[in-house]
Amino acid sequence: MIGLTVAFIALPLLTVLGTAIVWVMLPFFGIAVGALWFALRSNQAHRQITEVLRRDDDELTLSHTPAKGAVQSWSCNVYWAKAHVIVKGGPVDHYVTLSGNGREVEIGSFLSEDERKALFKELSSFLQALK
Repeated sequence: MIGLTVAFIALPLLTVLGTAIVWVMLPFFGIAVGALWFALRSNQAHRQITEVLRRDDDELTLSHTPAKGAVQSWSCNVYWAKAHVIVKGGPVDHYVTLSGNGREVEIGSFLSEDERKALFKELSSFLQALK
């Protein structure tokens, strides 16, 4: 992708090669390629974020793996687990949390708003069916 972008941006520069205009356009060329490189690297880091919610008998475990840092884990008895949603006023709209075992943890904050709404609905029905 970077090579293709360099080729397409460099093509118009060939027409003004050897003139002073090249030196005026060259910094913008570098900024465009650098911005694309940064965006692709940032996207790759965000794709590595995962959350796994697992039920083993009476134990509910949530493992969150951030792009950088150690894996964070939370667990509680499924019968004490409750799903909550903060529609407005949270870090994001429709902020979904799980509570139990004396702690409240966020789940799915990296999802879109529609996906968080669906997550809360599924999580609530799943927990209700267990009880």
